[in-house]
Amino acid sequence: MGLLFMALKGFAQADSTTFKGHLYNNEYEVYIDMNFYKNDILVPHQEIFGKIAGFFGDIHDGRKWLFTSAKIVNKRNAQIEIINDYGSEDLEATLTCNPDGTYTLTQEKGSTIKIARNRKWIKMPKTLVFKKTR
Repeated sequence: MGLLFMALKGFAQADSTTFKGHLYNNEYEVYIDMNFYKNDILVPHQEIFGKIAGFFGDIHDGRKWLFTSAKIVNKRNAQIEIINDYGSEDLEATLTCNPDGTYTLTQEKGSTIKIARNRKWIKMPKTLVFKKTR
C-alpha cells in the first residue's frame, strides 16, 4: 500500500510542474515564464501588473506579452489569453507539452505576437517550439 501511495504522490508532483517554469526558443531568442497553478508570476520591471499566470518575453527587448488567463485543459494542454503590455493587442493561444518534453505555443485567435528587432516589428510564427530550461 505504501509503495502505491508513493507512486501516486510522485505522479501528482510531476503533474503539478508541467505548466510551471521557464521555456526558451533558441531560434528567436524568446522565452516563457509561467506558473499556471498558482498564477504568481511577477513581470520584471513591470510589477504594476501584479501576479499573473505568466508572460512571453524577448531577451533583446523589455516588452512583454502577458498571460492574463491560463486554463489547464488536460495533462498536456493549456488555453491561454494573452495581451501585450500596452493593452492594445490580444490573442488566444494553446500551450502543449509534447511527448519529447518540448512545448508548442500555437497562436489561435486575435493578434499575432510581435517582437522588436533592429527597430522593426517581427511577427512570430503562429507555432513556436520551446525547451524547458527550469
